[in-house]
Amino acid sequence: MSRIGKNPINVPAGVTITIAKNNLVTVKGPKGELTQLVDSDITVSQEDGVLTVSRPTDQKRHRALHGLYRSLINNMVIGVTEGYKLEQELVGVGYRASNQGNTLDLVLGYSHHYVFQLPQEIKVTTLSEKGQTPKIILESIDKQLIGQVAAKIRSLRAPEPYKGKGIKFVGEVLRRKAGKSASKK
Repeated sequence: MSRIGKNPINVPAGVTITIAKNNLVTVKGPKGELTQLVDSDITVSQEDGVLTVSRPTDQKRHRALHGLYRSLINNMVIGVTEGYKLEQELVGVGYRASNQGNTLDLVLGYSHHYVFQLPQEIKVTTLSEKGQTPKIILESIDKQLIGQVAAKIRSLRAPEPYKGKGIKFVGEVLRRKAGKSASKK
């Protein structure tokens, strides 16, 4: 049995989950509504405020899908109740971030600005305090979408291993390398 897949999902108060005939799972909560189409082989059932995901056989494909869909549905339940928040910081001289609505404007040391249009489901705020690195704060109820957008923003200027310049997540520990002078002794 899948360790993740066999765990039941507790449905908190204020969250309603509907399972359609074609295995379309809809989760509604105080922060919004999310839907996920589940593979037809996987069975999703709900009873007494607990949601369970089960598989028909022990085939490799069914075992993989079992844990996957359990995690996706659990992430949806957490998203509509608490939401997800990701913070990124811009490390580098002259790196700046600003936003107007859902348009993010980044200055990353290139000859041009990056203007990044974010999806409507994501709320963005930027912080630029004196003496601190600029920060980008993303908030959403969809964990997959917020992770994908954060990865795209990070890919515009990934942190380099020598000085650590670039866009990194807050709290992320970068593997640093010694420069040329460290090898001469």
